[in-house]
Amino acid sequence: MGDWPGGGGGGNWPGYPRLYQAVPDSGPVSGGNTVLLTGVNLQGAYKVTFDGTQATIVAQDPSGASVTVIAPPHAAGTVLVVVTTPKGVTNSVSYTYVAAPSGPTVSALVPGSGTTAGGTAFAIIGTNLTSATVTFNGVPATGVSVDAAGTVLVGFTPPGAAGNVPVVVTTSIGSTTVTGGFTYTAPPPLPVVTSLAPNSGSTAGGSAFVITGTNLTGATVTFNGIPATGVSVNAAGTTLIGFTPPGAVGNVPVVVTTPAGSTTVAGGYTYV
Repeated sequence: MGDWPGGGGGGNWPGYPRLYQAVPDSGPVSGGNTVLLTGVNLQGAYKVTFDGTQATIVAQDPSGASVTVIAPPHAAGTVLVVVTTPKGVTNSVSYTYVAAPSGPTVSALVPGSGTTAGGTAFAIIGTNLTSATVTFNGVPATGVSVDAAGTVLVGFTPPGAAGNVPVVVTTSIGSTTVTGGFTYTAPPPLPVVTSLAPNSGSTAGGSAFVITGTNLTGATVTFNGIPATGVSVNAAGTTLIGFTPPGAVGNVPVVVTTPAGSTTVAGGYTYV
């Protein structure tokens, strides 16, 4: 047998209020969105609650088929919604509060510096990085890719002027600025050779030679692509000594290479 009017729970007595659904049946945890509650016998509704928290009634259908409310805020999860009318309290319908997606966060950028020429490979560690873009002083990084978990982003720095610049990670949810930014440093100077002495020697190799110039620190030397042996550079990076490798008769290119780049010695070396 059904409930009598005023009985709660939404019985079957003629004229008793009843809910069918909430449209939409989900919304943000912040509330503030409009929800249409449909049912029967909802005339005169004077209270609507979401998990006990009262919503704001903004409209009612004179036929009692619906009540329109503004959802109150609530923690994420599914709650029960009920309507109170002069004839009683309806049954409950479900409504789900959904937490807003979070913006990107960054815990580390490695390395924190690189050449002004750009092209430095970097990795950003954080959360919510899916589909992120990255700018260095407003200039987009290239080759950006993010792992499936959205926690690691890799790419290559764009060119930039020497100095520290802001790094900004942006997703559809928002942006964050990387603490400490990124420092562009001028690339080390290329090696310069002013002389090679002597500039000829035996095809058997083993001839001592001296290269003078600048920025020779860390250099290696090849004669026609074959490394010289016993290479040593003075502390000032201005003098390099070594021994020639074997080679065929004729003139061959001599190339000096440092971490900054390479240079070809004018006139080469002649094997005799």
